[in-house]
Amino acid sequence: MFQKLFRTRYAPDYTLFAVILLLLLLGAVMVYSSSYVWAEYKYADQFFYLKRQLLFCGVGVIGMFFFMIIPYGNWKKYSKIILLACFLLLLAVLIPGIGMERGGAQSWIGVGAFSVQPSEFMKLGLIIFLAAYLSVQQKYITSFKKGFLPSLILVFTAFGLIMLQPDLGTGVVLVGTCMVMIYIAGARLLHFVGLGAIGAAGFLLLILSAPYRISRITAFINPWEDPLGDGFQIIQSLYAIGPGGLMGLGLGESIQKYFYLPEPQNDFIFAIIGEELGFLGGTFVIGLFALLFWRGMKVALEAPDAYGRFLALGIVSMLTIQVMINISVVIGLIPVTGITLPFLSYGGSSLTLTLCSAGILLNISRYSRL
Repeated sequence: MFQKLFRTRYAPDYTLFAVILLLLLLGAVMVYSSSYVWAEYKYADQFFYLKRQLLFCGVGVIGMFFFMIIPYGNWKKYSKIILLACFLLLLAVLIPGIGMERGGAQSWIGVGAFSVQPSEFMKLGLIIFLAAYLSVQQKYITSFKKGFLPSLILVFTAFGLIMLQPDLGTGVVLVGTCMVMIYIAGARLLHFVGLGAIGAAGFLLLILSAPYRISRITAFINPWEDPLGDGFQIIQSLYAIGPGGLMGLGLGESIQKYFYLPEPQNDFIFAIIGEELGFLGGTFVIGLFALLFWRGMKVALEAPDAYGRFLALGIVSMLTIQVMINISVVIGLIPVTGITLPFLSYGGSSLTLTLCSAGILLNISRYSRL
């Protein structure tokens, strides 16, 4: 079947490709603009973060082209092996001496001077496996026992391992993405209602089980109650966005990056975009992500087989959910979760895996009549 399917190739979606490259370019510029003060202070090299970001971009772009060339049907054959490898990585990161702790979370495995984050691999690995599973078992998805429950067990096993690190933000993105895929596959709404009630209770227990999560909720409700503690990040983020106005203070002219907003090149890079490029700059970035979502959904709808449709849908859902959570945190709509902004935030595993995911999406577009 796949041999016949993959005989016909078209050019990749150039609009989608251009959006990805534009986001990468903007990300490199903003990583430098937001980080050079801290980089000069900490490493005596204002280009420290930019050089590493360009390295990550280079590795990620190579990965993107690799995945764009390899027919996406091949990943279906190896989906079980890929998922098993991702689970092994999630277990390895919990082993003392292997896993590295940062910011209270043991989420990284050190590789020389760099580190990898297994939960990022799991997001893509689970999408690949779930797309394969749903494309074969879709007829059973309306059955709670035969279709819905096995999917849930798999998703929440991965979620549970991620929460042992703990990394609630990544776990929420993973669960949200998988729930979208399962729902689109045809799962009954009644099953989601029951799951939602259980999930709400479980989410409340997760919050109550960790004092720092309660502090984040309290800081979200009233950040001024602890302006130098838990409320500090969101207050400084709003201080960045507010003065930006319509046009911004100008590229490189941010005030908040001068040791007010902690590590602005990471999760809160959108705040610096708002401060330096203003409402128009922030709207332009959101517009690029909206265009990426539209083209990605078009690729999913026009994919030549069920596996391609579910795979494209999963990747687009993952990116969209992550963008929505990150920007919502930055503008104070939801509590701080520690989620990067795809293509823009400084990072290694996150940026590389995001670009590899984009490569798969571009490969699917080569077999779709857009």
